[in-house]
Amino acid sequence: MPNNWYASGIDAALNGEIDWDTNTIKLLLCTSSYTPNRATHDYRDDLTNEVAATGGYSTGGVTLASCTCAYVAANSWGVSRANATAYTVGEVVRPATGNGFLYQCIVAGTSAGSIPTYPTTIGGTVTDGGVTWECVGAGAVMLDAADAQWAASTITARYGVIYKDTGTPATSPLIALIDPGGNVTSSGGNFDVPWSPAGIVSVIIP
Repeated sequence: MPNNWYASGIDAALNGEIDWDTNTIKLLLCTSSYTPNRATHDYRDDLTNEVAATGGYSTGGVTLASCTCAYVAANSWGVSRANATAYTVGEVVRPATGNGFLYQCIVAGTSAGSIPTYPTTIGGTVTDGGVTWECVGAGAVMLDAADAQWAASTITARYGVIYKDTGTPATSPLIALIDPGGNVTSSGGNFDVPWSPAGIVSVIIP
């Protein structure tokens, strides 16, 4: 399941409130009792039900290392479309043989056993087995970081939230919601949050 921007996160990034490369960017974890609202939750003080500070987890989460923000041309995109593969709405791929465009899943399903004929006009769509792809752009600005980890931990979490930590929850803007689709647990082992080859979140450039 793709990660998604908080609406205010895009605004904060564009107006200079967030500098992904130099600010302290953190990932915290919330339980299933948190009800995400990406349209109205702006700052960390809007979050509820953070995982308790026990079992190797500390309030506020962990700082992400090696944060980078870079433009990636379509043919260099880290995820290529594959045959007979399940895709969810929002996932972005390039053709296995690059054609200079990126395609976003707009109808979830399983791809066909053969390569579709990709449209090369922005907004054009193609049915690929049970999946529908839309041609969305020639590249993307991608936010990425090193994978996150809580070592030797006992944690149950439903969501992750990436935010800029100012030291004050009321002024710490939310950036992205991480939704794995269900609870993720560790029991005395590592709680790992690996990022996709397509990064954490991105902005498609038509």
